[in-house]
This record gives sequence, C-alpha cells and structure tokens, in this order.
Amino acid sequence: MPVARWALSWLIALAIVTLRVTCRVRVYNDPRPKLRDAGIPYTYSVLHAHQVAVVINREPGTAAMVSQSKDGQLLIPAFRLMRVKPKCGSSGADGKGGRAALRGLAENLRAGKPAIIAVDGPRGPRGRVNKGVAVLAKQTGCAVINVVGVPTSRWTIRGAWDRFQVPKPFSTVHGYFGEPLFYQLGESVDDFRQRIEDQLNALEAEHDPQEAAEAGAATAKRIERKRRAA
Repeated sequence: MPVARWALSWLIALAIVTLRVTCRVRVYNDPRPKLRDAGIPYTYSVLHAHQVAVVINREPGTAAMVSQSKDGQLLIPAFRLMRVKPKCGSSGADGKGGRAALRGLAENLRAGKPAIIAVDGPRGPRGRVNKGVAVLAKQTGCAVINVVGVPTSRWTIRGAWDRFQVPKPFSTVHGYFGEPLFYQLGESVDDFRQRIEDQLNALEAEHDPQEAAEAGAATAKRIERKRRAA
C-alpha cells in the first residue's frame, strides 16, 4: 500500500476509535441475548452506508467481510483496532475472493463468534442485498440479524452510491434490530435473500424514513442514468 494510503487508513482507524469512545449506543429489539443462550450463531446484515455506526458497537471476535477494493482495504486497520477480524471478498459470494471470505466467516460462526456483512456492498445498488449472506446462513444455520444504525447527528456523503454515513462525535447511535431470520429447508437462496432485503429496507424506512426516502430516490436516478448510458 502506498505511504499516503497507509497513512489515510490509520487516520480512519483513529477516527473510528474516537467515535467508539465518544458516541453513546442504544439498541432496540436486541435478539442477541436469547440467541447466545440458545447457542445459535448469528451474522449481522447491514447497509454499506451504516458500517461505521454498527462497527463502533462491535463485539470482540466478530469477523467482517471487507471489499478487496482499494477503498475497502482502507478499513482494515480500523477493524483490527476494534478487534474485528477482516475477511476480504465480495458479498456477492461469486465475486473477488467471495468464496474464501465466506469460508472465513463460516469458520468464525462455527467457533461461536459473530460475523458482519455489508450486504449491498461493495458497489450497490443501495439496499439491494447480495446473496452472500443468504449462502452463509444456509451453510451454517446461523441467524441473520438485520440492523440499522441511526445517529442523532451525522455526516452523509450524498454523492456516494450508498450515501455513506459517519456519526458525529458525542452523538447517540440508535441501533434497531429486526427479528432473526433463518434459512428454511427447501427455500431457494434468492427467496431467502429477498426476505432479508425486504426486512432490512423496511427497518430503515421505519426508523430513518427521511434518509430512506432520499436514498431510494437517489438510487433510482443513478440506476436510470446507467440504463440510459448503456
């Protein structure tokens, strides 16, 4: 990694650690205690835009899928400082390193530790869940927990495909969980993927309606521009 990008990656890491120290986190409808008591592993399913908000409330030992893109690699020092284990690949499962990354996440789940996937990454469209999380749940029997992070104050990169969000220091991050989802015997991977997507987008629409609406409109415009350019 070039020196400038190496320095940037560590600046990002320090910024995320600062947020971890200064931000408060409140969670709602948290299913994790019951899942732990039952010995059921789980993976977090989050929007690419919410990665920072969710990671600052990480559990030690969590394994995270990280894009092999240059931007994805910038997050690795931050994850390591937060005691999150990066597994490089694409949440599409068939993408760059996708199968290897899923194997790494599966090993973590079987060891009793959580996993986390930004399910619409690394390139979107925003809110469109890739199949990797569904494949992982089918292989391991883990629960899929959709979660959205809604800071009381944040920066939003409105020009980015995902409208990436960064909580501001000293804000409160509200974490809203969906009911755990499980792969059902005989269900197709795509049908399960769709169930995950529907619940995740409904969760954002319920708890962050203005951002969900603005993001949806921006995504529709982006898709239309690509269609016209094709």
